[in-house]
This record gives sequence, C-alpha cells and structure tokens, in this order.
Amino acid sequence: MLKDIGVQIIAKCDGLPLAVKIMGGLLCQKDKKHREWEMVLDDSIWSISGLPEELNHAVYLSYEDLSSCAKQCFLHYSLLPKTAVFYRDEIIGMWVSEGFFHGTSDDLEELGSKYYKELILRNLIEPDTEYIDQCVCNMHDVVCSFAQFVARDEALAAHSGETNIVSKLSVHEFLRISLESKGSESDGLNWSSLQAQKTLRVLISVGFVNIKPGDSLVHFPCLRTLYIYSAHVVALLESMHELKHLRYLSLENTDISSLPDSIGKMKLLQYISLSGCQQIVKLPPSIVKLGQLRYLNFIGTSIKGIPRGFCALTNLRIVLDFPAQVDGDWCSLEELGPLSRLKKLQLDRLENITASSSAAKAKLSDKVHLTNLVLSCASILGDDRLIKEEDGVCEEEQQQVEKVFDELCPPPRLEYLDIRGYFGRWLPRWMMSSSVVPLKSLRIMFICDLACCTQLPDGLCQLPYLEFIQIKRAPAIKRVGPEFMQSYHQHSPHPSQMVAAFPRLHKMELIGMVEWEEWEWEEQVQAFPVLQQLLLKHCKLKCLPPGLASQARALNKLSIYYVHSLISLENFPSLVELYLGDNLDLEMITNLPRLQKLTTENCPKLKVLEGVPALQRLVLSYNDMETIPEYMGGINPRHLELYCSLALLASMAAGQSGHVWEKFSHVEHVKAYAREGDNSRKWYVFYTAKPYSLETNVSHFFMSRGTLTSFEGAQRFESFFKMTRKTFSYICSLVMGPSMEDMNSYTFVDGRVLSLEDRVAVALRRLQSSEPTESIASSVGVNESIILLVTERFVDTVCERADHHTGWPDCSEKDEIKSKFDKIHNMHNCCGVICTTHIPFGPNCNHEKNDIAVIQFIVDATKRFRNIWLGPAGSMNKSSLLKDSEIFKECAKGGWLNGNKLKVALDGSEVGEYIIGDAGYPLLPWLLTPYQEEELSDSKAEFNRRHSAATTSALKVLTRLKDTWQYLQGEMLCPFNPYSLDKVIYACCMLHNIVIEMEDDAAMLSTKRRNYSKEVRQIAKEDVVRARDMLSQHFLDSGSSKLGEEEDEAASLTRTDE
Repeated sequence: MLKDIGVQIIAKCDGLPLAVKIMGGLLCQKDKKHREWEMVLDDSIWSISGLPEELNHAVYLSYEDLSSCAKQCFLHYSLLPKTAVFYRDEIIGMWVSEGFFHGTSDDLEELGSKYYKELILRNLIEPDTEYIDQCVCNMHDVVCSFAQFVARDEALAAHSGETNIVSKLSVHEFLRISLESKGSESDGLNWSSLQAQKTLRVLISVGFVNIKPGDSLVHFPCLRTLYIYSAHVVALLESMHELKHLRYLSLENTDISSLPDSIGKMKLLQYISLSGCQQIVKLPPSIVKLGQLRYLNFIGTSIKGIPRGFCALTNLRIVLDFPAQVDGDWCSLEELGPLSRLKKLQLDRLENITASSSAAKAKLSDKVHLTNLVLSCASILGDDRLIKEEDGVCEEEQQQVEKVFDELCPPPRLEYLDIRGYFGRWLPRWMMSSSVVPLKSLRIMFICDLACCTQLPDGLCQLPYLEFIQIKRAPAIKRVGPEFMQSYHQHSPHPSQMVAAFPRLHKMELIGMVEWEEWEWEEQVQAFPVLQQLLLKHCKLKCLPPGLASQARALNKLSIYYVHSLISLENFPSLVELYLGDNLDLEMITNLPRLQKLTTENCPKLKVLEGVPALQRLVLSYNDMETIPEYMGGINPRHLELYCSLALLASMAAGQSGHVWEKFSHVEHVKAYAREGDNSRKWYVFYTAKPYSLETNVSHFFMSRGTLTSFEGAQRFESFFKMTRKTFSYICSLVMGPSMEDMNSYTFVDGRVLSLEDRVAVALRRLQSSEPTESIASSVGVNESIILLVTERFVDTVCERADHHTGWPDCSEKDEIKSKFDKIHNMHNCCGVICTTHIPFGPNCNHEKNDIAVIQFIVDATKRFRNIWLGPAGSMNKSSLLKDSEIFKECAKGGWLNGNKLKVALDGSEVGEYIIGDAGYPLLPWLLTPYQEEELSDSKAEFNRRHSAATTSALKVLTRLKDTWQYLQGEMLCPFNPYSLDKVIYACCMLHNIVIEMEDDAAMLSTKRRNYSKEVRQIAKEDVVRARDMLSQHFLDSGSSKLGEEEDEAASLTRTDE
C-alpha cells in the first residue's frame, strides 16, 4: 500500500514540517506506483551520517531528483537576497541570460516558467500570498542554506556585517556573487573588493555598495548578469559598454539619470530594467540597435517618450510602462505594431492619445502571444477616493478615452488584464456581454481608479476561466444589480444550457467603491459557485445580499473592512474564516455553523455573536474595550486573543478576583494585550485553563481598585469626577507607562501605596478644584508635596500622549464639523469659532505685570477645542495674538482651511471654508466677523443672528472648561515656571476633549451629515467682503425652515454649559 510507504517516509522526516512538505512535493513528481515510492524510502541518502548542518536529508533527496537544468535554477534562486522582491519574469530572465536552457529562442521563457513551477510543486520555493498568480516566491532558510552549501565553490552569498567577506573574495574566484547590505552606507562593501573576480558571470547587489569615482566594470569581462538595487552607480555607467557578454542589466532604484548612448554597442543585451529610477527621463536613441532585447521595464521612472525606430526591437517579449506619447503626426503606440512576439505589455499615460486611429496602429488584437496586458491612464481620483476637482474631465475627453480603449482590444489568448485610471463613462466594448470573445481565456482581472463608470460591465460574469477579480476605487458606482451576475447560455455542440455567473471565480475583492449602497442578488440567481474568498472594503452597504449566502456555497473566507453601515452578518453555511474591521454599526453575527476563526477590530457595537458552534479562534481588537462582551458566555472558542483597554486587562490580570473572570475562564487559551504608545502588546495577560496558568506584567497595584475611586454607584462617581468611569479608565490607560510606574514613591500619609487609579484621581481632583493644595491634600489623605508631584507628572504625561485629541481635523472630520454647524446654527461650510479668554497665573495676579495668560481657542460644533494658542503676555489684543498664532500662519500659506468650497448662488459663486470670530478680529478670507453697520439689510441681520448664536455657544464652552477644571481660575502652579502653566492649560483642554469624545460619541454618530464632498469644491481666493455678503444672502435665501430644529439642537448641546 502506498499509504504505508508514505507513513514510513514521513517517519524519516523526524517530524520536521518542511521536510514533510518537500517529501510530498517529491512524491508528487513520481508515478503512483509501489516501486517508485519504495525507491524514495530506500534511498541511500537517508542513511548518510555526518552531513554538514546545511544538508537536510529531505532537501538533498529532492535536489538529487532534479534534472540538470532544474538544479541550476534551484541553486541560482538561493543567491537572491531576501530584502528585495524578485518577480518571476526577472528570475526567469536571469536564468535565460545564464544559458541554462537549450531550445529555440521562442520558447526560452516557457522553459524557464516550467522549471519555476516545478520548484513550486516540489515545495523548494513557496509562493508569497501577498502577490497574485505565484509571481513572487520565497525560499525557506533551510532550503536556501542547503543550496548555498552545494554551490559554495562557484557562488558566494554575502551579507553586510560578515567579517570575512573581503578575505573570501581575495583568495577565491567565484562565478556568481550576491551581496546584501541592510545597514547604513558605511556598512557597504567597497566596489574595489570585487575587482579580483575576473571570471565573474553573475553579480547581484542589494543595498549599499561603496562605489567611488574611478570605479568601473572593466574588471568583469565575463559578466552576463548585473543586478544592482538601491545604490549610487553613476560612476559605473561610463565603462558599461565594456561588458561585451552582458545579457541582463538591472539598475533598479538607483541614482542614474540616463543610460549612456554607448549602450547600443552591447549587442547581446536581452533584459533591461530601470524600475524605480525616478531621475531618468529619456532613453538613448541607440537603444533601438539592441536587436536581441527581450525585456524592458520602465516602471517608476520619469520616461515620457521612446525613440523613433523602437519598432525594430522585434524580439521583445515583455515591455512594462511603455509611455504613450504624441509628437505631431507620430504616436509612440505605432511603434508597437510590428512587435508581434510580445507576451506582456503595459501601456502608460494613455490619456495623452488624442486619436483612436493611433491606438489602432498598436495592433494589440493581432499579437497572438500576448497573455498579460495593462492599460493605464493618470488617475483623477484623490486620497478621498473621489474625483479631484482640478483634474475633472469634460464629456469630450471621456468620449476620446472611450474610443482609444475600444481600439486596444486584446487577442483571445489574454490571461491577465489590468485597467488603471480609466475615466470613460463606459468600459470598453470588448468587456461587455456582446463581445466577450476577446477575453475568453482571461484568468485574472484588475480594475483600479474607475472614476466615472456608474455600472460594472455585464460581460465579466460570462468569462469561463476568470479566477480572480479586483475592482478598486470606483466612486461613481452606487448599485450592483442582477446584470453583473446573470446566468448565461453555454453554447456548445450539445444543447444549450444555463451556466452560473462567474463559473470559475475563486477570489473577488471590491475596494473603495465609496458610494456603493445596494447589491441586488436574489437567492435563486445562480452565481459564484466556486468563490472561496471575498473582500469588501470602504463602501456603504447596509446588508449583504441573500444570494451571496445561498449561492456562494464554496465561500470560506470573508473579509469586510470600513463598511460602516453594515448592521448584521448571518446565514453563511460554508464560512470558515471571517475578518471584520472598522464596521462601526455592526451589531450582530449569527448562524455561521462552520466558522472556525473570527477576527474583529474596532467594531464597538457588536453585541450578538451566536450560532458559531465550530469556532476555534476568536480575536477581538478594540483599544477602548472596557469589559469582555456578554456574548462570550454563550460561545466556547479554544483560543481567545484580546486587544483592549488597560483597565480591562488589569481586571483580567486579577484572575478569579476580577469582575470579568466568569467571561473568559472557560476558554482554553487566552492572550490579552493593552497598548502603550506604538506598542500594541506592551501589557499582557496569558491564561491557560488546564493546567491552570496566569501570567501578566500588569502591576498588582494597578489591579486593585483605587481607594479614592471606590464609589458604590456610577452617579456618585460621575458627580465627583465629572466624567463616567469609562472615561476615567481610558485616562488611566492613556497615562499608564514609565513616567507613572514608580508607585512605591507615592503613598498616603498612612504609608499605603497609591494605585494608578488613586494617582489619576489625585491629579484630577487637583485640576478640578480651586481650593488650595493644602485643603485637597487633607481631604484625600496625602501630603501636599505628593499632590503637586503627582499632578505635575500627570500633566506632563497627558500633554505627551493626548495631543491627538486637540489636533486640527482632517478632511473627513471637517465634513463632520461642518455638518454639525449646519444642523445647529445653519452656518454652512463653517469649521469653527475663534475666541479668546484669560487665565490668571495666581490668585493675586497683576494685569500690568502680565500675570494673565491670553489664550486663543478654535471651538468646533461638538464643543471640542481644535486649536489652542497661548499668547506671551496679558496685554496682547486679539488681532496681534491671531497674527502670531499657528492657524494664521497655516492659512496664510494655504493650509488648514483650504478644502471644499460651498456654492451659494445660481451664478456659481462660491465661499470657502471659514471660521467665525467677534468684531475684535480682522475680517479675512477664512475668518468672518459680524457686520458693524447701524442699519443692516435682512440678509446681513440674519448673518449676524446666526453668527452671534454660534459665538455665544463657543463662549459657553470656555465657561464649561473653567467650571470643570477650576484650577485654571485658582492658585495655578505659582511655584513652577510659566512653561508648566502652559502645559496645565493644554492638559485641561485635552481632558475636556476626551470627556466630550468618550461621552458624546453616540450623539455625534446619530447626527445626519450633509455630503459636503458633493456640494462644494475648491476654487481660487475671492474678495473677502463679497464672500461674506454672498454667504449672508445665501443664509436668507435658504429660509427659516431649519430654525426650530437649529434652536432645539443648540439647546441640547449647550444645556450642560449653563
């Protein structure tokens, strides 16, 4: 029995997974016959003793079973440095350049591909799952060490830091050398150290090599392959033409700005890669003399054109990033017409083509060997995945690009298609259902930055061999309907029959379809019968279609990220792995009978998880998580991994005495972590149920509930600390770290050590009270000096770690703020209110001696401080303080309030983003003040009314700040320098924002947002007075229909301030 022999072979692998995999790969190459497998089992290699550590028996057996060509390929692969990415085509090109294969010129790449696949099948190299179609592979360290040992007499793989590299190079001549430098430039090998290698055929260098003026290539007359990545190589260009035997030249990510014109003398060159050479802008005319060229790579360069006569390079098989260029009546695409042997082609800058007839002359449909095609235009989408206004296209431009792409119809053999930056209204005709013949062999499809198409092509579902599709950034698509997944009739000699849509699709990714709201797919519609993996990211879907759950019966991996409107996920019978991230409204997961692994990240509303009997591993990641979800009591995963708040971690670390023990104690293995700074695993708890084990690095002082925070009810706690316990716990986790860890030096007067909660409570009490420090010390039972030290340390830590709570908002946050101002005050496109207040240095401050700090705030509609600026002296007026501030400097150079503009009139007049301030501020394009005339028109009066309401609301926020953090109007930190005062003010503002954010999230999320990204756009500067006049008229024209709602909302937001 073959099974018995297989078991014996596995036993010889000594339990090493790699050895088992390699033996499996070896046996796959053998006939399934008793004798074949016995020969492997009885091979004498198993019994060889005393082998060097590098020689693994299983790898040795597999290597000896390789053909001579495959052995050469295998040994060569082991030289490739692991810090660089080598693609399949590059590697095969090196093999061809070395002369490993013996065949006709037409089939060399096919032979290379055959051996590449064989190494994969034998598990000697392993495909990297980050890349599609096995185009990038990795070699295990054990396998790599074996290969390098076997080739040690001919090849050297050297790494920076090795002390004997130079000595090896001085005493031995190698055929192949690879150098890998991971350190700084000073760690690189001197180029002169290589010059003794007269017989060198292959040189691969990744990282720093010290090449000095005068260094050259003349010492390597036999060199066939030269690959240099990320180094300064300009000095070598002058002597490059001396390499008469060079076949392969790659100068990726180097500093070259051009190739020497003498390159035309290098008649044997077959492969040239300039990928990542950003400084190179053109090719030398002599390149058209290189008749043996098979491969050209211009990806990541600045090359905008190619020399005329390029059509003479008829041996080319692969051309990447070929620039579309028009010069009078000549178009670079015409040069592609005669290149009939092309197998892979990437066309760039197709928006430059003004005549579809030029595209037709490329004759893509006639290139019968073409299997891979990339068609690319410059993207007109911005970082928000929407069309950049300055890059908007007119209807004529759309029609032109549609005609150009229609003429770039690929041949029927095409297997890989990538369309980027296309801005036509409709995808090319040859992608629609009536013209699927050109794509009948297609296996892989990418569509990226599809700016203007409102509908996905209905022809894709009929492609019989399509295995993978990714659609990324398609903002105009709002609905995916049945036309995308309709079944179709299969035409054959037999009677026509219905075939499910996407009959062979294994993996689909739909990313950045930011306006996609509806996916219509009825349960009975057959589609995706073999779909295994689905990724949905950045869209507005509220639910998944019934057809997906009922028809995609092979679906075993589902990933959903940033689908904020999704509420529930249920009834997927085949799902094994589920990954969820930043789905803010997700509440329920149920009825997933085969689910084994679930990962959720930042899904704060998830309350129901049930119907998952097969669940083995659960990962919950939410840094603000204060308690283990209730649903844990109803499920029983073997492994639980948590990323939570430090407060929750401390409760878990308390073990059976902690209040969450019952929620996780039944889980077999638990790993829980809390963040500190950038380290998401700074604090940990490791728990094993049987045998019982609990390991943690959370101090027992922190685990105990603080003495000063031991209130029986939430109401008493909130009344005392003016925040919820959840907010208090977040602040504790925020300041937990080295600066607050020396707990033994902070004690009560009776000698008991203050826990972290006690210390935070002491600091908050000090900041929230205007009483003298002596009184507070007496009330909490600690010395006065401890109050001051704890508070100062607390303030320092808050300023260091919470500054992101007062940062200027990004684009999406500004939309939220503008929407809130619109809803509350009917102030369209307003980003904040600027106001000023005074803070005394001490109880006996003197205005003349500048004992008052003048502070400028920007307050947003959610009552948060968005920018804080402290003036240097109490005598400064608002105008001078403004001109000294950060916001003034940023706006002066076009920053911060430079986003979207609001259309306010039928004639297209627009007003930019702005803040408002009282009459003490100057009127600026981005700062609108009230009208000062005695008699105001209706529109101006309405502007002033709304302006006053918004300003008054902001002043109430300042009042709330001082009422809550009463230290700002008490004795302050008189013993300390003014810098300490600044930090106290900043810390109180940060704490104010934290309280708002932690306790008002629900209200903010429920606010209906206006879609400003569609209503406004960017324009140039306009006259500021006219802008205010237009805005005031717009306010009047918009009517008073919202005033009742506005007043109610304002009242609800400011009630707590009064």
